[in-house]
Amino acid sequence: MPERWAPPPALADFVELDHDRAQRRGFPEAVLCESKSVEQVRVIAAQVRGRAARTLFTRVTDAQVGVLLAELPDAVHDADARLVAWPGEPPEPTGGLVVVLAAGTSDLPVAREAALTARHLGRPVETVVDVGVAGLHRVLGHLDLVRSARALVVVAGMDGALPGVVAGLVEAPVVAVPTSVGYGAAFEGLAPLLTMLNACAPGVAVVNIDNGYGAGHLAAQIAAPWGDAG
Repeated sequence: MPERWAPPPALADFVELDHDRAQRRGFPEAVLCESKSVEQVRVIAAQVRGRAARTLFTRVTDAQVGVLLAELPDAVHDADARLVAWPGEPPEPTGGLVVVLAAGTSDLPVAREAALTARHLGRPVETVVDVGVAGLHRVLGHLDLVRSARALVVVAGMDGALPGVVAGLVEAPVVAVPTSVGYGAAFEGLAPLLTMLNACAPGVAVVNIDNGYGAGHLAAQIAAPWGDAG
């Protein structure tokens, strides 16, 4: 009987990765890198490689990218989303379509994080950009695509009104993401967060400010193949 794998002693004082999460929940663990040191990220990446565990590294800093790509040479880095995916090639898409909408160009980094998360969790994804409520005709111009989605992620800062508008046009659930984009009264995302929480259109779920990963993950779960009818 093969010896049970155990992490090296050097890891025990700061990390114990949840390698069984994919078997338990259907989706692998992600690693938030923003608050970790470069050496901690390097050691975690080495452990991930040793277990061949598909992993997303989120909120990656410039200093961490090099060690991640050195430890995981077939990983892919997306600078806009601040995300490293390993393996770099996402799985073959299954399940329903996830459509990600960004209200403005300034919201694109968060929208990109959401789209890549859903894609690397196995969903087909389409992205629509710069369709904020200042020009409603832009959303209506994509109505066929928007209505074909099993789940939608709608990313907006400023007034945060876009998710409520979209939810009034579609059957699918809307995952709303407030961003920290806007002038002073936006309070670094608090104003759009409150707008989204108070949306009068039903079927809107709200994640934390700038949480593209959380939105993409929720949309991927909603659109998972086990939700197919028939």
